Amino acid sequence: MAQRSRKKKEVVRVESAPKARADAASGGGSDAPDEPTWTPTPEARKQATRLRLFAAGLWALAIAGEAFAIFWVLRQDPVAMVLLIVMIVVIGALAIGGSLLWKKANRLDPASRKDTVRFFVQNQLGAIITVIAFLPLIVLILTNKDMDGKQKGIAGGVAVVVLGIAAWFGMDLDAPSTEQYAEETNIVEQLTGENLVYWTRSGSVFHVCADVPDVNRESQDGRIYEGTVADAHAAGKSRLVSYWQREALNYCGYTQEQIDAVEAGTAPAEDIPTEDAADETAPADATATP
Repeated sequence: MAQRSRKKKEVVRVESAPKARADAASGGGSDAPDEPTWTPTPEARKQATRLRLFAAGLWALAIAGEAFAIFWVLRQDPVAMVLLIVMIVVIGALAIGGSLLWKKANRLDPASRKDTVRFFVQNQLGAIITVIAFLPLIVLILTNKDMDGKQKGIAGGVAVVVLGIAAWFGMDLDAPSTEQYAEETNIVEQLTGENLVYWTRSGSVFHVCADVPDVNRESQDGRIYEGTVADAHAAGKSRLVSYWQREALNYCGYTQEQIDAVEAGTAPAEDIPTEDAADETAPADATATP
C-alpha cells in the first residue's frame, strides 16, 4: 500500500523581546560563579505586571460578588435561590479568569525557589484567593436561618463544587522558577551554542532542535516554533523535554561526548525540575507528545 507522504513543517521564529536575558552560562555570576542565574527582560516583566493587574481586578470583582451575595442576597426573605446560584457561578468564573492570567504572568516572571514563602504564595495565590472568595459565603449559606435544609443543601453543594473547580485552576502543581529557566537555558546554550529551542502549539514541552519526531508530527497549523527558553515558557510550554539527551544524540547531530560535557557542566540534579514519569520511561525512539 502506498505510504502517505508527510508535508514538511514550516519553522516559525517567535519574536523575542530585545536582549532577552538568561544569564545562564557557568561562571557568569559574581557571587555564585558556578550557579546559573536568570532574569526576565524588562518587556516580559512589564507584561507580567499588566497581567497581574488584570488578574487582581478579576479577583477583586469575585470578592465584591461574594460581598453582594452575603450582604444582600442572603438577607432577603425568602432568599432568591436562582440569583444566589448565579452569583456563585459568576464568582467562580471571575476567580478562574484571574488565576489563569496570574499563571501566565508567572511564566513570564517566575519566582525563585530559594525564597520559599514568596515562591509558594506567588504560585498558589489563585487557590488562596478562591478560598477567600468562597469559604465565608459557604459558611453563611449553611448557617442561614431563612433557608430550609433543601435550599442549604443545593446552594451549599453548588458552592463547594465551584470552589473545588476554581481552586484547581488556581493551584500550580508544576510552578516555574528562575532556577528552572536558568538550568534549561544553560543546557541549551552549552549544547547548541545559542539560546534557541523548538516546540509546537499543541505540545507541552520544548526541544533542542527542529528535527526531532515530536515536533514533526502532523498538526493543525503545520508549524514548528523556535525561540528562546523564555519564549517557549511564555508560549505555555512547561519545560525542556526530559529525554533531550536521546533526542540530541539520535536526531540533532550531537555526539555522546558533547552531551556528557553538557551534563558535567550543569547544576546538581536536585536543582533540575521534576520530570514526568512518562518521559522517564519513554523508549529511545519514543515520540511522546511534545
